[in-house]
Amino acid sequence: METFEGYIFTALCSTNFLVSCLLFSRVTREQREPYMDEIYHVPQAQKYCHGKFNEWDPMITTLPGLYLVSVGVIKPVVWLADLTGQVVCSTAMLRFINLLFNCGILYLLYLLICKLHSREKTRTTSRRVLSALSLSTFPVLYFFNFLYYTDAGSTFFTLFTYLMTLYGCHKASAFLGFCSIVFRQTNIIWVAFCAGTLVAAKMDEAWRVEHTKKRDEKSPPSQVPLSFGGAKKVMMFTLEFLTSPAHVKSVLLVAWPYAVVAVGFLGFVVFNDGIVVGDRTSHEACFNFPQLFYFFSFALFFSLPVSLCYHRALRFLQALKKQPLFFLLVTGVSLLLVWKFTSVHKYLLADNRHFPFYVWKRLFQRHELVRFLVVPVYVFAGWNFLDSFKSRSLFWSLAFLACLLAATVPQKLLEFRYFIVPYLMYRLHMPLPSLPRLIVEFVLYTAVNAATLYIFISKTFHWPESTATQRFMW
Repeated sequence: METFEGYIFTALCSTNFLVSCLLFSRVTREQREPYMDEIYHVPQAQKYCHGKFNEWDPMITTLPGLYLVSVGVIKPVVWLADLTGQVVCSTAMLRFINLLFNCGILYLLYLLICKLHSREKTRTTSRRVLSALSLSTFPVLYFFNFLYYTDAGSTFFTLFTYLMTLYGCHKASAFLGFCSIVFRQTNIIWVAFCAGTLVAAKMDEAWRVEHTKKRDEKSPPSQVPLSFGGAKKVMMFTLEFLTSPAHVKSVLLVAWPYAVVAVGFLGFVVFNDGIVVGDRTSHEACFNFPQLFYFFSFALFFSLPVSLCYHRALRFLQALKKQPLFFLLVTGVSLLLVWKFTSVHKYLLADNRHFPFYVWKRLFQRHELVRFLVVPVYVFAGWNFLDSFKSRSLFWSLAFLACLLAATVPQKLLEFRYFIVPYLMYRLHMPLPSLPRLIVEFVLYTAVNAATLYIFISKTFHWPESTATQRFMW
């Protein structure tokens, strides 16, 4: 990091932390008691604070990473400051852990942007810094910095894992991947993605070598035709690569630390008889393919300032004109998936404190045909998503899409929190946007954050059967 850029980034981190602390203070004053899932997380962390590591709330579905880190941070502070009484492991102190994670996420995002866009170092200081700031305030993630949820810690360790992979520190990456899994079991998918990028790099190299032999060395094909023939060609090459002892050996020599984590996770699943450790009846896996469409729409909305432009919209229209049968087929398959595989979780229909409840009620429940009428929006959102990756290699893109499917489709509950890591990965790998577009993105995120926090703090309500104050949230 250059000296001037370092000063700018340090000042930015300090300002971000100060603003977040002020917002944290306001949220905590308004909601002093544990809220929503905090009613499980806070008491569990307090048990760990008191050394009761053998007690576990059966309603908690994730592993105890959040509580272990909280105790590891709070206990030394308590000892150094000689704190006693209720302040020790209080709700506010536990929530503050996520503000520390937010600072780490901002720094990790900056390092990831510098690494992923290292070829664009000239005159991009402001773009790199603003990109990191904007993504650290990504609304769904930023909101949960003020509550005691697993999202901040889970995102921190997942991003840290990927950063170490990019730097080639695979043992450290595998260990950090293990830490991310201890926060949320589904992060095994992103550990697999880190390993998948190594496999993809080997496959891209083998693909180039193979086609260099067949064609002029100066112009080997960089893209595969979007056709059944192209898909067959890729599948045959993949099968050949994965069955080649030489290729498998070259991959394992690099990716073995991730394989160790994968074997350990498999052992956990067998021992635990599943991935979920607590309330299993409410967290059953299924084939909910429309979740992928919801994510595409979600990504389209939050990336509008940096992904959509006149030229991209024009390219989409040209693609429609050039390949109408392909898009008709995609639309038909999407309609079939929406028809046969839409799953609606009981929480989505019952809990009116979450924003997805109102999305479902006011859009999809208006008429049974609405879910089919929005399929063209899904098709465009999916095309826009994939078009953003056209600068990435073929097998890297396939690895990412495979992990995206694994992260979204099995989820029965429509929960925007599950989209945080996939979206950040998507946004990080987009070409570095121009400064005006980044400013618009930051303004959009700030506006959404302001509205979300205002609604959470000010627009309270009560259920008829309860005297507790209820609040709207992601």
